[in-house]
Amino acid sequence: MKTDTAHEHWNAHWAGDVAEKWLVPEQDVARWAEGLAPGCRILDLGAGVGRHALALAKAGFDVTALDAAADGLAAIDAANAGVTTVQGPMDALPFEDQSFDHVLSWNVIYHGNEDVLLRTIHEIRRILMPGATFMGTMLSKRRLPHDTAKMAGGSEISRNTWVFDSDQSDKRHPHYYCNAAELLALFQGFEVRWLEDREHDKPGSFHWQVVAEKLA
Repeated sequence: MKTDTAHEHWNAHWAGDVAEKWLVPEQDVARWAEGLAPGCRILDLGAGVGRHALALAKAGFDVTALDAAADGLAAIDAANAGVTTVQGPMDALPFEDQSFDHVLSWNVIYHGNEDVLLRTIHEIRRILMPGATFMGTMLSKRRLPHDTAKMAGGSEISRNTWVFDSDQSDKRHPHYYCNAAELLALFQGFEVRWLEDREHDKPGSFHWQVVAEKLA
């Protein structure tokens, strides 16, 4: 069963009217970027319509935006901001080893089952320079009761991987939920420097926010 299918939802979403929240960079991403070397190479993995890729490019970084949804990348290209766009899957990145100084992936890599997630983390580690950082988010298991209460037909299709009967949400596609211990076990080859379980824009929308450094 193919589980990394959420880009189908998002490609249709990006083709329509895009809500303001998908255009504004997250403050935590901006703070992370303040500590990075000027001009360094950043991959925005799962870039959407480019709210982070475009801001990072404007700040002077060498930015590549990868996404499986073509319509999101088209919006980035239309901005003509010097961002390199690449369409491709997150678990088979089309880049050479140690191609990037940092990887950002905001609300992306948990779209799939554990096999997809492990391959994606392996690929992130492969393309990063030693000592480089990954900043991203994961779905927290604290969110799961809120999602099961809000959406009908929740089903765990494999370990920690859930789908819901909802035409209004991307959660009709598989999503992976984890606790802190499970998250740390996933990120083999990284030293986690910051980890926080935080609500995002809606009550109950708990996400892990993580910054991890690739070990040599």
